Amino acid sequence: MKRIGFILLLVITVQSCSSFKSIFHSRFLKDQEQLILASPDTAPMRVFKITNSKDSLLLRTKSKNIKASPNDPTLQHFIKRLYATVTDSMSLGVGIAAPQVGILKNIIWVQRFDKENFPFEVYLNPKIKIYSIKKQVCREGCLSIPNRSDTLKTRAFSIKISYDTLEGKHLTETVEGFTSVIFQHEIDHLNGILYLDHLSEEVEDAT
Repeated sequence: MKRIGFILLLVITVQSCSSFKSIFHSRFLKDQEQLILASPDTAPMRVFKITNSKDSLLLRTKSKNIKASPNDPTLQHFIKRLYATVTDSMSLGVGIAAPQVGILKNIIWVQRFDKENFPFEVYLNPKIKIYSIKKQVCREGCLSIPNRSDTLKTRAFSIKISYDTLEGKHLTETVEGFTSVIFQHEIDHLNGILYLDHLSEEVEDAT
């Protein structure tokens, strides 16, 4: 009986540690929180550039999931600052990912050109589930790659994505055309991938 009790206690302890680890990874680290809260939520954050060696290293690092919660003040603050960054007159991007401001969390803003009035929308933990076989040719630039844009031929025309809303809902939808390119570009950032990597692959495939 004692042996059975010990085994049950061990299982519960392992599960509890696993749950704690999952929760820990969903929150901001102390240095991330300090960076986020250093300025008001209307203040843009510094965009990391590949021309800076330390920035470049972070941009090549994979991000972690974030726990979706409308009651997390740090998350709310960061989402607003990330929006302020992408819409700032110094940036004026059509999308941005959290790693581009030094926060390795799976959060992106995307301008929805497939919706009326082209609104910006925020997505937590986005993933691409399906890429269409059909491709599209598009010209891409990046806030983290200064003074450059290139034409890519390998972006999927249509993608099926899943994501969490700030309220904690898990949703899926299919996105097409230029808006799908923005999603592909920003989700790449969450995986430490830059659009230049796709350009290199295209060159290699052509040789």
